[in-house]
Amino acid sequence: MAETVRIDRLGASGDGVVEGGGRPVFVPDALPGEDVAVERSGERGRVLGRGAPSPDRIEPFCPYYGHCGGCVAQHVGPALYGEWKRAKVAGALSQAGLSGPVEPLLRAGGEGRRRLTFPAREGAAGIRVGFMARRSHELVEIDRCPISVPGLRDAAGVARALASRLRISRKPLDIAITSTLGGLDVDLRGSGPLPDGLRQSLIAEGGRLGLARLSRHGELLAEFRRPAVRMARAEVVPPAGGFLQATEAGEAALAAAIGAAASGAGPMADQFSGSGPFSLRLAAEAEIHAVESDAQALLALDRAARATPGLRRVTTEARDLFRRPLLPTEIERFDAIVLDPPRAGAEAQMRQLILSSCPAVIMASCDPGTFARDAAILAAGGFTVERVLPVDQFEWSAHVEIVGVFRRPAARRRRR
Repeated sequence: MAETVRIDRLGASGDGVVEGGGRPVFVPDALPGEDVAVERSGERGRVLGRGAPSPDRIEPFCPYYGHCGGCVAQHVGPALYGEWKRAKVAGALSQAGLSGPVEPLLRAGGEGRRRLTFPAREGAAGIRVGFMARRSHELVEIDRCPISVPGLRDAAGVARALASRLRISRKPLDIAITSTLGGLDVDLRGSGPLPDGLRQSLIAEGGRLGLARLSRHGELLAEFRRPAVRMARAEVVPPAGGFLQATEAGEAALAAAIGAAASGAGPMADQFSGSGPFSLRLAAEAEIHAVESDAQALLALDRAARATPGLRRVTTEARDLFRRPLLPTEIERFDAIVLDPPRAGAEAQMRQLILSSCPAVIMASCDPGTFARDAAILAAGGFTVERVLPVDQFEWSAHVEIVGVFRRPAARRRRR
């Protein structure tokens, strides 16, 4: 049964939210102030019609928008969009009992995403490659993602060609493709064991497609050209299937904010360092100790640091910081701690940091909730919040990155 509702606000996932009636109703592709005819199903509303559009509504540029689940906000104009993402960060901090200004959203999509993961499925009509529909297991077939860099223009076709070689496995398959200086770097995920004949077939197809590297679950199958990416002055070859910031511009924006906060500091620890997007920049000014659980990522960082002239000393340590965070006695030698934890945050490390005399903590985060939790631990331990910068690396999605700068007032620092 249809009913007309007025949208009150934009929700965390990009849906329009109706607050009245006892419990909220979430309506996709609806903006605050719009009167929308919907059909309700539980807490979801399906749009049947719309009155006058909001002045904040813009025309989506992607032909797959509304079907593919990757983007949720291409219909949102710039003013509302920026405030929506900034408010996600401010709201999380408020819920954690923290106050203070959150800066305007810094747009950092640049040329677009440099890595994409394509689900590939076999159906009656053959191999289909694309992205999953929102809140669904339905695959939306695509030819090209318009928010990706030019180097990924043919990525969907590459994924389709490789998936076709794996038809005999009949298993769900995800194909991660990264644009590198040497060409496309491809990691196959979910293919199951590869008999020797199939392995050779995939390698031959990778050569025909002109790939830089082909791997399966991080296991190297073939390297045709050097799959390097640039991190400031350094060229890094990340491990096969390894983590990389989604956009080059986003990485640079995060690194610039971290570098500005660390300016003038002496030795620093870069925790959850990955292959070195921050370490390799910070090492231009100070000695860096990079800590990361992925030994292959650290090897890539170490090789890049040694090959890049003009950097200060960079040391590495393979360590699970969730189980074995740096202890206060280990932290004492650093002027600042830089962290870029995964979505789960760095609670264990924060509880050790507040027991140390560390004067500065600079944290990048991809999750407002765990960022706020970790920030509250630092605040309770005597740190003040100096800066909170939302960074929009994942444009048009519901995700937002954050850089937070925390300092201990001089009067509360312990003597070294």
